[in-house]
Formats: sequence, C-alpha cells, structure tokens
Amino acid sequence: MFVLPKSHTLTKMMQMSCKFATSLPFYKPFSSSLSPSHNFPSFSVSATSGTCKLTWDHVLHISESKHVTQQDPCSYLHGYFQKVQLCNRGSDKQSEFLPFVIEGNVVGFIHNRFVEHLRGFSDVFVFPKDGGPFGDCVSLHPLLKTADERTSAVGYVIEHLGEEHIPGIRNELYPVKSSFDKPIFFSLERAAAPYFGIKAYGIHMSGYVELDGEKHLWIAKRSHSKSTYPGMLDHLVAGGLPHGIDCQENVVKECEEEAGIPRAKPVGAVSYMDIDGYRYKRDVLFCYDLILPESFVPKNEDGEVESFKLIPVKQVAEVIRTTQFFKPNCAIVIIDFLFRHGYISPENHGYLNLLRSLREGDCS
Repeated sequence: MFVLPKSHTLTKMMQMSCKFATSLPFYKPFSSSLSPSHNFPSFSVSATSGTCKLTWDHVLHISESKHVTQQDPCSYLHGYFQKVQLCNRGSDKQSEFLPFVIEGNVVGFIHNRFVEHLRGFSDVFVFPKDGGPFGDCVSLHPLLKTADERTSAVGYVIEHLGEEHIPGIRNELYPVKSSFDKPIFFSLERAAAPYFGIKAYGIHMSGYVELDGEKHLWIAKRSHSKSTYPGMLDHLVAGGLPHGIDCQENVVKECEEEAGIPRAKPVGAVSYMDIDGYRYKRDVLFCYDLILPESFVPKNEDGEVESFKLIPVKQVAEVIRTTQFFKPNCAIVIIDFLFRHGYISPENHGYLNLLRSLREGDCS
C-alpha cells in the first residue's frame, strides 16, 4: 500500500476490503447528505459506477468545523454507534443460512438459495437432513479427507461458478477453520469467503506521529480504480490474512534499526458480522499501533492509494463521528484506537455499550 522513502523499509503491506447486526443504542438513520446548516462541501458516491468524489477539502473542512464544537455528553456517541451498525447488518436474515459443517465443526454459513448452486456438484458437497445437532446443513463429501483434496475440489466448484455467482475472484486463498487457533480444514478463494460464511481474519495498523504533544494519524485515500470503496478513506496499512501468513508478517516484517521506527505493536482485535444478500461476513481484525517519526512520509507503491494525509486524531474522530467518508471497517478500528488513547471518555453516555459493540461478531 505504501513504501518508506530512502532508508526506511516496511514490507509485507496488504490491503483489505471489508461486516451481523444487532440493534445498537443511540442508532439513528444516517443520511449521506449533510444538513445545510453545516455548510459543508458536498460530495457524492455513484451507485452505478461506484465513483466517490470525496476530496481532502471535504475531510479537512468537516474536521476544522466540528472538533471545536461543544458536544452534549448524552448524544456525542451517536455517530460512532451508527458506524458500528454499518458493519453489523442483517441479523433478521440469519435463519436464511444453513450451517457449513466439516468434521463436526461449524466453519461457515451458506444462504439457502446459494446452496442450490452447489447441488450440481454432488462429488464435492453433501446436504445432510437433520444432521445431528446442526439440523439441515451443508458439508463436504466424506471421500474428501485431506485439506489439499478439499481445497482442490472446492476450487473446481468456484472456478465453474465463476464471476456470475462469485464476483471479484482474486486467486488468493483464505484458511477455513472454526476459530483462529484451530486446525485448517481447507483453503478457500478469498472472494468466495462471504458466500460460504467462513471466518476471515485481517490486520489493520494505525500509524501515528506525535507533533507538539498531539497525536496525528496518517490516513490513506483509496484509489478510484479499487473495486471496493473507491476514493474513500482508509488506514495506512490494512490487509487480509491469507493462508500461510501470520499477523506479524502481514503488518511489518522489517524496519531498519537506523531509521528509528519500532516494530508495530499488537493492541487487540475488533469483530463484526454482516449479512448482505447471499453474503455473510464474519470478520475479525487484529489491530496494531505504530509510532512513526515526524520525518516519515508514506509513498504510494502499488497504485491502490491515491494519496495520504497526516491529520490530528481529534479531527479524524470528528470525520468518523459525523460522516461516512471512511471505509466502514476502518471506522471501527479507529473507534477502538480512540478508546485506547483516551479520546472517548466514560463521561459520554453509552461508553460501555459502544466499547462492547466493537466486538459484536464472534471474536474467536
């Protein structure tokens, strides 16, 4: 996503896209149109082209306008709750999904209509009726005994279903397991992960700088060529966890000692569950903090980022709270950052409910 100039070296940086909902306190429907009284510049996201016309001027205008305003502690957290809700939708649709069971373990959930696409592959999938404690479910053919056999067989199915049923195929594999520290049953094409409802893991790193006693976050603006959330705001570093790569490798593998950049620090995780049509996302994001020197300037490496901006954390907090400029799961990770660094205080009504909601999904 970015490179460090000159003597600075950070490697293994990855991207990530990324959402099961509960009713959250203080939730209010959000309109992408800002109130005229705010007098903010307008921007739009095209539903057909997916093009976001957001500029840094929009971001900085909102930041400068809002963060100095006195806030009511009874309502201040409303905007944060709404961002969590955006990543946790569709709880009323859960009954439409069948458990995906392997060796007595639930590893995913598949929509009952999407299951119909799998019935033609009887040498790969089986569909037990009243399958013990799971009821009706989907499983793999018992002759597929090893992880490699299962990966190959399911990969064949994904290839034949193609972009019509599973858009955005990347030829990147995600591990399929019942929880993070459990054995891998097989590996699945990344784009197919939400259609099989498997747990997906990723990393998000908050890179920040201390300037005159105030923390500033480096924020990325996604390229307009991105297939998901083009032109929206993102983390400095974020990525999924493919098969065979651990968290630390996925964030920062090496930093030159003379550059004075410490290794990224693991600081926890957030989770969410989101149902959207046939897609059931069950994601866990491991969070990292990285303190950067004042001289650090990120540089686009792979064309996935349009530009970067260093913004005071207090201003980033207002952008999160009052807009939908950020890619949704990035907002959740930044809210977690705000808790950990003392920018959200217990004096705000709903503090503990908001903190709990950051792990609304199955964090295992």
